[in-house]
Amino acid sequence: MSSLAWIDFDEAERQRAQRIMALFQERETRDELGLGGIRDSIADHLFPGTSTIQTRLRYMLFIPWLFQMLEGSAAGSDQLATEARVLENRLANALKAGGESNGIIGRDAGADLQRLPSSVYWAGLGTWGIRLFPGSTDNLFSSMRHLQRREHRAHESEDASSEAQPLQIWTPSLPQRPCDLLESVRFRLTADEAQFIIDRLVAKHSCSLLTFLARSGNTTADCNNIWEHPHLADFPDDARTLVKHGEIFSSVMHGASLLYNLLLSEMRQRIDWIEKYQSRLEEWQAGLDISAIRAWSLDAFWQAVEHPSHRIRPRAKRFVADWLALVQNGDVHKATAKHVVAERELSLKTKSQSRLHNLAIRDRWTGASGVEPLSFRWAQAKSHLLDLANAQ
Repeated sequence: MSSLAWIDFDEAERQRAQRIMALFQERETRDELGLGGIRDSIADHLFPGTSTIQTRLRYMLFIPWLFQMLEGSAAGSDQLATEARVLENRLANALKAGGESNGIIGRDAGADLQRLPSSVYWAGLGTWGIRLFPGSTDNLFSSMRHLQRREHRAHESEDASSEAQPLQIWTPSLPQRPCDLLESVRFRLTADEAQFIIDRLVAKHSCSLLTFLARSGNTTADCNNIWEHPHLADFPDDARTLVKHGEIFSSVMHGASLLYNLLLSEMRQRIDWIEKYQSRLEEWQAGLDISAIRAWSLDAFWQAVEHPSHRIRPRAKRFVADWLALVQNGDVHKATAKHVVAERELSLKTKSQSRLHNLAIRDRWTGASGVEPLSFRWAQAKSHLLDLANAQ
């Protein structure tokens, strides 16, 4: 009996680690108060397979096509990794040659690119069932020869149902690779490619809002937040309920992020920053739908956002409950609110890493961290839906 094995984190842990690493590069998504698990639970329910660093939808096809070009190679794992990097760099050049300018991963970095497109889209490829191989890119490169030997044995076997059947890397329905992929290529999907993406979403995530929007043709909504979608009333009941929960959660917790930045500004004694965050806090509080917030059920919220890929810790739930009570009672400008926020950061970072307690770290703060409201990857989902709408 033959089997494959590798030493690595499981796929869920790997995806979480990749998300955390990516967030350090994005100021507006920094998770200073430990809300990332809640945010990602909502986003993964609504828009599974997306991430904040994805750019264009056709990368979901580019990556399998590039990796298919490595299949059959006799090279070792290190050489395969090098060849894959070369192919991904050539893809960036081919996109530029095709007239693309926005959304090219590695457009300016070239061979010095640190985060390859394959790492950006690898988790999503698995989530959508385009990638069938269960490991990382390194696992794949290490296993490639074994997979090839297994495939060869399967072709020689008379029993097609035997255990010698090849372990497929990609779904058999993957569209055919364009012949000019590495010469001149565009982000625009063909109609068949768009249908393939929709079919994958239906097969793997039939109940998600992303699938509903892709299937229904509601792919061109011009709104900054999903709860502002013009067809919100037509959403499935569960999705509409979760969107409403997300709207209130984003609205409520935005104030905590603003107060955190105000506290840092006061410690840095930067009058301009202090005035900015005081003004933003006042605008935030004035814009709250306080009646909806007071009627909001946290128990229903926790039940709605529960997701198998994310563990929401009890301390995170307590922080949300404490902050919600302050908002409901109009106490966000009191010392108690500052204490709640400060204690939350300290519980996450310890004094040696806390900006509120470590002067050296605080002095490196540039004036903004996690200050944008949570949007649950709607920007990326909206971009992907627009790519589906523009297929031809």
